Amino acid sequence: MVEIKTDASLDSMRAAGRVVAQALTAVREAAAVGVTLRSLDETARAVLREAGAGSPFLDYHPAWAPMPFPAVICASVNDAIVHGIPDSTRLHDGDLVSIDCGAVLDGWVGDAAVSFTVGRARPDDLRLIDTANAALEAGIAAAVVGNRIGDIAHAIGRVCRSAGYGIPDGFGGHGVGRSMHEDPGVPN
Repeated sequence: MVEIKTDASLDSMRAAGRVVAQALTAVREAAAVGVTLRSLDETARAVLREAGAGSPFLDYHPAWAPMPFPAVICASVNDAIVHGIPDSTRLHDGDLVSIDCGAVLDGWVGDAAVSFTVGRARPDDLRLIDTANAALEAGIAAAVVGNRIGDIAHAIGRVCRSAGYGIPDGFGGHGVGRSMHEDPGVPN
């Protein structure tokens, strides 16, 4: 069931989203050849701490997972699709990096992800990032009164498929509010 948020709730969610944006910016700026994924997690932790925010990722333990998530970011490099655990892996020149981060501020959640390259980017990686950004823009453009969730998913899929990319089953967007995963789910 989708909960309709009040204007005050949306303002609170925006504040949490700004913390996420600050953390993602700091992580992106810190990402360089030789930097560990764990160090990027520490960078995000510092931003959350400075903002007085918590993490909806840290200790998140869905029923299907063997253990709680141990970090405040998900860090996926190159072939990893999503939800990588930050560890001692060091970034290399040309790595494609995806960072997902969330924040809980005054009981409201923000959650977003960004992809970027470290060092010299491969043209194929830049094309993938550009296509993902175009798909996001198409999904946002389709999120209008009168459309359905399927219209958003279709807009995203159309951009990705027309660029020659497949879309993994079982992944997609989701709502946020007082918790990290709220309705509506938006299939990709």
